[in-house]
Amino acid sequence: MNISLYILKRLAAIVPILLGATFVSFLLLHLSPVDPARAYLSVSNIVPTEEALRAVRAQLGLDQPFWTQYGSWLWHLCQWEFGTSFFSKLPVSQELAARLPITASLALISLVLAILISIPLGIASALRKNQLIDHICRLLAFLGASVPQFWLAYLLIYFMSVKLDWFPFQGADTWQHYVLPALTLAFALISTYSRLLRTGLLEGLEEPYVLYAQARGLGTVAVVGRHVLRHAIRPVVTAAGMNLGKLFAGTVIVEQVFAMPGMGGFFLESVYHRDYPVIQSYVLVMAVVFVIGSLAADVIQAFLDPRLTQANGKEE
Repeated sequence: MNISLYILKRLAAIVPILLGATFVSFLLLHLSPVDPARAYLSVSNIVPTEEALRAVRAQLGLDQPFWTQYGSWLWHLCQWEFGTSFFSKLPVSQELAARLPITASLALISLVLAILISIPLGIASALRKNQLIDHICRLLAFLGASVPQFWLAYLLIYFMSVKLDWFPFQGADTWQHYVLPALTLAFALISTYSRLLRTGLLEGLEEPYVLYAQARGLGTVAVVGRHVLRHAIRPVVTAAGMNLGKLFAGTVIVEQVFAMPGMGGFFLESVYHRDYPVIQSYVLVMAVVFVIGSLAADVIQAFLDPRLTQANGKEE
C-alpha cells in the first residue's frame, strides 16, 4: 500500500468518528438536567411561564422527535450553522470565527515552539548521556511535570512584563501577545518531548546498523542525523498529534491569565450561562481537532517510516 492509499484510508476512517462526535455533542442537549427552553428564558431574563416555554421549544425545534432534531441539526452543521447563542443572541459560527483563530494560533505556536526546542535538547542529552546537559534536561522534565501552568504564567508576567517590560501580558493583538502564553503552554511539552527523543535516540544508537555505519567511517552526529533521528522522533510525533487537541482544549486557564479572547473564556461563559448551542459547538470543535491531530500524526509517521503502510496493506 502506498502512502496516498494509506492517507485515503485514514480519511475514510474519520467519517464514522466525526459522526459519532456529532451524536455525542447533540446528546448534551437532551442529557442536561436543565431544560434548554428554561435556560434560554433565564438567560433572556424572561419569566418561564408554560406558554413561554412552549413557544421557545417550538422555536428551537425541541418539540420535534429526537431523530428529526438530530437530522436537522446535522444538516445545519454541514452548512456551518451552529445555531444562535442563548446569551449573546449572535450566531455561534460568528463567535467561533472571532475566537477560534486566537486559540488555534496559540496552540500551534506552542506546539511548534516545543518541538523546535525539544529536538536539540533531546539530541544533546542523548549524545552527552549522564553529563551536565543531560542532568539539565532531567531537571527540566521534573519541573515541566510539576510546575502548574497558572503559576508559571504569573512568573513570566512578573519577570518579563512587569520587571523587564519585554512583552505585553493582556490581549491578542500582535505576535508579542502570544510569546508568554506560548512559553507557558510549551514548557511542559518541552520536558516530555525531549525525554522521549532522548530515549529513542539511546535505543537507536544500540542498533546493529549504527555500528555498521560507524564502521564505514560515519561520525556519531552524521549517524544520528541521517539514520537514527527519523526513527527516534516517531514517539514525539505521536505525542504531538495527541497534544494538539489537548492544547486547544487546555488553553482555558492560560487564556484567562493573559486575558486572551479565545475559546477558553468563551466556553466558561457558555457553561455559566447554560448556553447549550455554544457548549455543543465547543465539544464538536474539540473532537474535530483531536481527530485532525491524530490523522496528522499518522500521516507524518507514514512518511518517516513507509513500512507502516506496507504492514497495514498486509493486514488487509
